[in-house]
Amino acid sequence: MIDLRSDTVTKPTPAMRETMARADVGDDVFGDDPTVKELESETAALLGKEAALFTASGTMANQLAIRSHTEPGDEILVESNAHIYFYEGGGPAALSGVMCRCLDGSRGVFSGTDLEAALRPADQHFPHTSVVCVENTHNRGGGKIWPLEQIHQVAASAHKHHLKLHLDGARLWNASAATGISERDYASFFDTVSVCFSKGLGAPVGSVLAGSKELIQRARRFRKMMGGGMRQAGIIAAGALFALRNHRDRLAEDHANARLLAEGLACIKGLEADPAEVETNMVRFRVKTMPTDHLVEQLQNRGVLVLAVGRDTIRAVTSLMVSNENIQSALRTVSELVR
Repeated sequence: MIDLRSDTVTKPTPAMRETMARADVGDDVFGDDPTVKELESETAALLGKEAALFTASGTMANQLAIRSHTEPGDEILVESNAHIYFYEGGGPAALSGVMCRCLDGSRGVFSGTDLEAALRPADQHFPHTSVVCVENTHNRGGGKIWPLEQIHQVAASAHKHHLKLHLDGARLWNASAATGISERDYASFFDTVSVCFSKGLGAPVGSVLAGSKELIQRARRFRKMMGGGMRQAGIIAAGALFALRNHRDRLAEDHANARLLAEGLACIKGLEADPAEVETNMVRFRVKTMPTDHLVEQLQNRGVLVLAVGRDTIRAVTSLMVSNENIQSALRTVSELVR
C-alpha cells in the first residue's frame, strides 16, 4: 500500500524502536520519568519557552492550552477551518465551557484587521474574549504556512486588547523546514505552543504543550483531570525525542515529493491541481470526471490510499513512509483510473 491519507500513518523506524526499547523510565505523574523530563526540557528550549508538558495527542495539548488560558463562559477566536474548531470533537465547549468565534480566513490565514472586526465591545451581555488561536501549518488550508509578518500583525492586535495567543503548531516543523524560519522565531509571538511528534516526525505517539512555568503547572493539573496523566511514558517519549533529534531535517524530502505529486496530478485530464499551492507536504486536488468516493475506492483497490475531504476534493499527504518511487507509481495509477 502507498498510504497518502495523512502523515499520521507513519511508523517508527528500526532505530527509533531500538531507542524506545532502551528508554529509561519512571512514573511521570510523580515527575520521575527521566526520558519524559528530557523531552519536555529539550522541546521547551527549542521553542524558547520556560516549560513544556508531554501529552498523548495534539488535540489534548490544544485543549489543555484553552482550558489553562480561560474560564467557563469565555470566548476564543479561531479560524473557521481550524483543527481546534473542526476536528477536536467539540472540546472547547465540553472541556473548557468556552465558545468559539470563527474568523473567515484565506486557506486558514486571517489578518489583524479580521481579528479587530470580530472583537465585541465590553458589555455584560457578551462573553469575555480571552484567547486567539493560530494554526501553522494549516491542515484544512492544504498545509498553508502563515507568513511571519501576518503573525506579527495578529499578535499586535491581540496584545493591544490583552488577549492571549495560542499556536497550534502540530506541523510547525514543516513550516520551519520550508521557510528556514526557526520554530523559536515562530513561537516567540505566542503564550503557548503545541507541537506534534507523531505526524511528519514519525514518532508513534505524543505531542507537547509549551509555555510559562506557571501555565504549564496549571495545564499539568488539567491533564490529570482529563485522564491524561501517564506512568512509564518514557517508552513513547523516547520515540518522540528520537524524532525531534533525527527527523526534522528530512521533512524537505516530503515537501519535494508533494510538489512532484501536485505537478503530476495537474497534468492529468479530469483532475484539477495547483502546484503553486503546495507549500509543505499536503496536496489537494479536485476530481471533475467521476464521484470522488468512487476514485478513492478504486485507488484503494489498486494499492493507493488517499482521503476525500469534500464532495469533489481529495487530499494526499506525503511522509517518511512515502518515497519518490511511490509518488511515481501513485501518479501512474491515478492516470490510468481517470483515463
